[in-house]
Amino acid sequence: MARSGLAAAARVAHWADAALGPGRDGGHSDGKGTLSDATAERAAADLGLTVAQVRADWDTARLAGLVEVHGDSARPSWRLRAWDRDDSAVLRGWVALFDAWSLAHPEPEQHGHGAVADVVSALPQVLSFLQLSAGPVPVEQLLDLLEQRVTELRTERCEIPYGPQSEPVTAPAAVEDTPLAPLLDWALHALASVGALTYGDGQATLTPLGSWAVWVKLEQICVAAQSPAGNIEQAAEDMLRGCAQLRPNAARDEYRAWLAARPVGSAVTELLNAARGDDALLRGLAFEALRVVGAPAEPDVRAVVDEPTLRPYALLWLAEHDGVDPEDAHEALTREEATWLWVDTAAAVTDHGEAPMLVRHLESALQPTVPALLDEVRAVGHPRTVQVLVALAAAHPDPALAKAVRRAAFQVHTGGS
Repeated sequence: MARSGLAAAARVAHWADAALGPGRDGGHSDGKGTLSDATAERAAADLGLTVAQVRADWDTARLAGLVEVHGDSARPSWRLRAWDRDDSAVLRGWVALFDAWSLAHPEPEQHGHGAVADVVSALPQVLSFLQLSAGPVPVEQLLDLLEQRVTELRTERCEIPYGPQSEPVTAPAAVEDTPLAPLLDWALHALASVGALTYGDGQATLTPLGSWAVWVKLEQICVAAQSPAGNIEQAAEDMLRGCAQLRPNAARDEYRAWLAARPVGSAVTELLNAARGDDALLRGLAFEALRVVGAPAEPDVRAVVDEPTLRPYALLWLAEHDGVDPEDAHEALTREEATWLWVDTAAAVTDHGEAPMLVRHLESALQPTVPALLDEVRAVGHPRTVQVLVALAAAHPDPALAKAVRRAAFQVHTGGS
């Protein structure tokens, strides 16, 4: 079902990968990787689609992480590269789209962002009810539940400033008085557009895929790549992927065995090539393996410090190699480099970890406040920023913080402020 739901998006992404070479004009210079008119028309002609269908499928591909935006251009992600051989990559792509449902369907313009954010924050409980019901649920019943949950959120929200107040502080009337039925209708249509549920005849039903995704989130279970047998015989990327679920000591043993089976020069080259890929987890693991290599890897690591994707990892590696305590090695990074590394690590957790890990990762940020973090995250322009922020918003238990993160994701996705 995930393959079927993302087939059109994958088709357009594969077309772009094959038809648009590096340096070709395929997008507007808007920083969002939007297809240019000429490219959209060419894709429509080649694929037998309308231009509107191409643009919709391209937007889905971006939200599902099948393509990643880099400045004014886009490139295929590791999920697209692994599409035909890795079911977990397909499922993770669909879950990314599921998490971004509120971006996949235009929100009602007549309602303020505060009311929309409240509904988005309340939807997990509505989805949980749908999952437990295991069948069609009347929209009236869902509306009652939504209204109860939104009321709870507004009651729980800390709206009273510190210090004495002359008058009680209440939520803005425009938010409190917003009718929720149109917003529920929007939310159900948006979730239906990503394949999470069916909606019609006054009732909604989770699809099997939507039910699975909700169950996964409720149980905090994520799809993990199985560790393949014979890591020593694998190429660097497959070896690293196979070691991803191992404990650090066991992984280091695997790295040593893998390195012993091949010349150090070619091994280092393989590891750095794996680090250049689109899977952030493999990037971090590749440099862990390079720590096992030690001094022989120094010239090659030093040679990649000017590559933006590898620079933070290489600087940390070199600092530790020069004798800096690992806990102090981060001082070798600028604030911007450290923030980029934070987003890259968050991308690895988003793709391969569990929701609580992503929430804990938030605490490791250098910025003293979440607004400061969001401002700097947006400024560094990491290609996975939208997916990371959407996943963090979906995982965080604090509704107010989740709303702020979701708003930042929306601004990055649309190029707004």
